Amino acid sequence: MKLQKLLKDLHLLVPFQGEDTEITSIENDNRKVQKGSLFICIKGYTVDGHDFAESAVNSGAAAVLAERPLTLDVPVILVKDTTRAMAVISDAFYEQPTKDLHLIGITGTNGKTTTSHLLEKIFADAGQKTGLIGTMYTKIADKTIETKNTTPESLTLQKTFKQMVEAGVDIAVMEVSSHALDLGRVHGCDYDVAVFTNLSQDHLDYHKTMDEYKRAKSLLFAQLGNTFNHQKPKFAVLNADDPASDMYSRSTAAHVITYGIDNKADIQAKNIQMTSSGTRFDLIVQTEKYPIEMQLIGKFSVYNVLASIAASVVSGIAIEDVIKSIEGVTGVSGRFELVNSGQDFTVIVDYAHTPDSLENVLKTIRNFAKKKVFVIVGCGGDRDRTKRPLMAQIACQWATDPIFTSDNPRSEDPLAILKEMEAGLQGATYRIIPDRKEAIQTAIGEASEGDVILIAGKGHETYQIIGNVVHDFDDRLVAREAIEGR
Repeated sequence: MKLQKLLKDLHLLVPFQGEDTEITSIENDNRKVQKGSLFICIKGYTVDGHDFAESAVNSGAAAVLAERPLTLDVPVILVKDTTRAMAVISDAFYEQPTKDLHLIGITGTNGKTTTSHLLEKIFADAGQKTGLIGTMYTKIADKTIETKNTTPESLTLQKTFKQMVEAGVDIAVMEVSSHALDLGRVHGCDYDVAVFTNLSQDHLDYHKTMDEYKRAKSLLFAQLGNTFNHQKPKFAVLNADDPASDMYSRSTAAHVITYGIDNKADIQAKNIQMTSSGTRFDLIVQTEKYPIEMQLIGKFSVYNVLASIAASVVSGIAIEDVIKSIEGVTGVSGRFELVNSGQDFTVIVDYAHTPDSLENVLKTIRNFAKKKVFVIVGCGGDRDRTKRPLMAQIACQWATDPIFTSDNPRSEDPLAILKEMEAGLQGATYRIIPDRKEAIQTAIGEASEGDVILIAGKGHETYQIIGNVVHDFDDRLVAREAIEGR
């Protein structure tokens, strides 16, 4: 693509007058630059891309996009904000790929991963070719790619969408984090359906206040647009039981569809019955009632299913087909995942890493637990510190045998994190075992018939970050080895 064509959507105050060179790729990492690349200088938290512009030119960059003047042997295009400009240019270079996809974005504190996987299965079962972007991986048709962020930066995102279009993908489902919304990573994404799961405390290390956290998530619904297109209608799918939905409903011009359990909603679950092997409820869609028997467990799972049903129905999937898909789901990796090696007690691995999600999972376990409930839980380092005592209090409130251990301590002292978890636990009974493997082995070694062990916080993760070192660590494998070693 010619440079002038690429820049036309930026609306530069001073038009670019340089050579109209051919751009073969867009990069913001100088190590990936090749002959003909446009290199974008991004000023990050730890490094400044402007410092690598000369290296990019030496590697073949044909032009550089920057926020300050640079003396280079190639054209330098100046903009106020290269991060915002990167979203515009990426969308243009990859030819606005989301206009050729039915795009569903899911935001919320908890439930994004499960809801996205439920939706991906529903559409795949309906014969659609699907794409998925989220916490666990990116999936393009039948190809799976590892990811670093829940929502990639705009350049990676638009490139991925282009690959989906080229692979013949019809439906793309993605998790949309509050960070991505606030940082503008999803600028240029043409969403058709935006889904809200719930809002509870998380990421206050970044957003500082719950009001700011809530505001960031509202951007997904505001960015659905302000016009109405009968050929391609926009929908906001909102949780009627979460107070934040009122703000999100007022933030969007799109059609609003609600789901819920406790409050009146367009799509509702009633007569919920839970066991250790599944959940049954009546699905109410306006005046119609459909019985559902699914293998997923817990009230939080019902919410995820309702969100998925709502998003599927407004996307044109018949309700009977949606229900058939839901009833066939056995689970999502690291989300209330059972570890079974023939033992007479229950071991569950779950990603619960917020106060709300931990409480939801433990409440669900208490519904069917007959004896002791162990919970092994920690808090991540270099993340929201205010939730640490809350996590510990919830563990002590809902489990009979809480064990506090390390999660991903990162650059923090693991013992200091555990000390902050202990704050406000006077009189509570708990144990501290800093080594996560030892904590898991201890609980499994003590468990008796009928007990339940919840290993919380890391879920699908196959690593543990201690300092700057990433260690192989999978809660499920460690638990299975401990069970077989009894």
